[in-house]
Amino acid sequence: MALDDDIAILEAAPLFGLMNRDALRLISFAAERRRLEPGAVLFTRDETAEGGFVVTRGTVVLEPRGPRGAPVEAGPSALIGQAALFFPVERPTTARAGHAPVEVMVVTQAVMRRVLEVFPDAAAVIHDALADELAALTRAFADSRAADPT
Repeated sequence: MALDDDIAILEAAPLFGLMNRDALRLISFAAERRRLEPGAVLFTRDETAEGGFVVTRGTVVLEPRGPRGAPVEAGPSALIGQAALFFPVERPTTARAGHAPVEVMVVTQAVMRRVLEVFPDAAAVIHDALADELAALTRAFADSRAADPT
C-alpha cells in the first residue's frame, strides 16, 4: 500500500483523524503491517494488549463480549484497541479476520509515545478528545443512575 493510501486510511480512523499529516506519516512509517487469512485470529480475549490496530483492508470480526451480544465488524479505517495505544490493557474479546484476507496496521504504545513526543500539538488534541469522551461517559452513567428508580 502506498504512503498516501496509508495516510488516507489513518485520516479516516477515529483519533488518528485528529492528527496532522506529518504525524500520520510517522505512524505509517513506524507501524508494523500484518496480514491475516480468512478466519485467522488477530488477538484473543484476556491477552495483554500493547498497541492498537487500524484495519487497512478487509473486515475484522470482534466476538461478542457477553452471551447476549452480537459480533461487531470492523472494516477499513476502524481503530481497534484505542486504550491499548496508551497503556497495557487486557483485550475484552477475541478478534478474527472475516471471510476474506485482512490487513492491519499495528500501532504500538512505543510508536504512539514517539508521535506524541515529536508532535505535541497532536498530544494536546488527543488529550482533549479523550477528556471529552470520558466526560460524555461520565454524564451517561449519571443520567442512567438518575433514571433508575432503585
